[in-house]
Amino acid sequence: MSKLADRAGLVFFAVDAATLAQRLIGTRLVRLLDGERISGVIVETEAYLGVEDKAAHTYGGRRTARNEAMYGPPGTCYVYFTYGMHHCLNVVCGAVDEPVAVLIRALEPTEGLVTMRRLRTGAAKRSHPDTALCSGPGKICQALAIDRKLNGTSLIGGANLWLEERDPRPITLGNSARIGVAYAESWSDRPLRWYLSGNPNISVVPRK
Repeated sequence: MSKLADRAGLVFFAVDAATLAQRLIGTRLVRLLDGERISGVIVETEAYLGVEDKAAHTYGGRRTARNEAMYGPPGTCYVYFTYGMHHCLNVVCGAVDEPVAVLIRALEPTEGLVTMRRLRTGAAKRSHPDTALCSGPGKICQALAIDRKLNGTSLIGGANLWLEERDPRPITLGNSARIGVAYAESWSDRPLRWYLSGNPNISVVPRK
């Protein structure tokens, strides 16, 4: 991967969800855990467009204790627990009280792979290729020890979780409908998923 630059700030996150979903591809998500730097380059994202998006947790203006972080300032982490077993990390964007966010779907592991493998449930008991360590939103949160304790925290100036921008060299993005949102009716097939073309770490390989 290309050399990555400094930490992302407010200007980076204060854009609409579709823009941020594309902007995040190629940046590095960094977790500091017990003094060890664990990181991966973001290779897949999905945009969730708030009150009008039937796949979003804030569709119709829903506002609860669970999704309150989505109404926060750009750069806020929205971490939710799903299916009784997985955490998922989203990055809030737009403006305060505009509940839009981007789901981080896959990373290419770059630092701390031994720790990632240990943290992945059952991973130490099986042989997992590096490309399978963070190839899904639940896997990312396991591998980087991300849970609801980080919900509502900020990626801007964060001490334990932050984002580093990539250099400006061009990358090629693929685009498709989001994964697992068939319930969202007319929103289910909207092309709001982006991924780094040809990268083996993405969660779902596009059909040829």
